[in-house]
Amino acid sequence: MAQLLTVSEILYKCFIKEDRYKLMISGIGVTLKVSLVAVVLGVIIGFLIALCNLSKNKILKTIGGIYTDVIRGTPSVTQLMLIYFVVFAAIRWEKWIICAIAFGINSGGYVAEIIRAGILSIDRGQTEAGRSLGLNAKQTMVKIVLPQAIKNIFPALCNEFIVLIKETAIVGYVGLMDIQKAGDFIKSATFIPFAPLFATAIIYYVIIKVLNIGLKYIEKRLRASEIR
Repeated sequence: MAQLLTVSEILYKCFIKEDRYKLMISGIGVTLKVSLVAVVLGVIIGFLIALCNLSKNKILKTIGGIYTDVIRGTPSVTQLMLIYFVVFAAIRWEKWIICAIAFGINSGGYVAEIIRAGILSIDRGQTEAGRSLGLNAKQTMVKIVLPQAIKNIFPALCNEFIVLIKETAIVGYVGLMDIQKAGDFIKSATFIPFAPLFATAIIYYVIIKVLNIGLKYIEKRLRASEIR
C-alpha cells in the first residue's frame, strides 16, 4: 500500500526540495514578459488593421480582412508553432521574444475588431463637427474620435489582455518555462499532480485579480470626465 504524504511533506517535495519554487517564480516572470510585450504589439497591430478594415482603399481593406479571418480562424497554438518553428526557425532570438511576437500577432486580429467597433460606435456628427472646426481627417480621428472610442472599448481591451495572459499557458509547446510549464515539470518530477496544479491555478488567479483591480481603477479615471 502506497504511503500517504502529509501536507507539509507534499509542500516540501513540490516546492522546497531542490528549490523548485524558483521554477514557479521564474515562470511568473516569463508569463508577464510575454503578456506585456504581446499586448503592446497586439494594440499596435490591431489599430493598423482596424484602419485597414475601415479604409475605402480596396487593397488595404482586403489585407485587413484576410489578416483578421486567418488569425481568428486558426488555433493560437498552431499559430505559435508556425511562427516559432517555421517563420523564426533560422533566427536565434530568445524564446520568450518569439512567443511574445506570436501572441501579439494573434491578439492583433481580435484587437482590430474591438477598435473598429469602437470607432464605428462614435456618432458621425462628431467627425463632421471636427471637420467644420477646420481639422483634417487625421486630426479629427486623433483628437475627437479616438479619445471617445478608447473609453468605449477599454473594458473589451482589458478583457483581451486577461485572456491573453491565460492563453500564454501554451508556450510550453515550444519549450518555454512559464507558470504552467513549471507546474507540469514539478508534477512530473514528484509524481504529485494536485499541489503544483493547484499552485499554478492560484498564481494565475492572483495575477489576473490584481490586474483587474488596476484596470478598473484606470477605467474609473477615464470615466471621471463624464461625471457632471
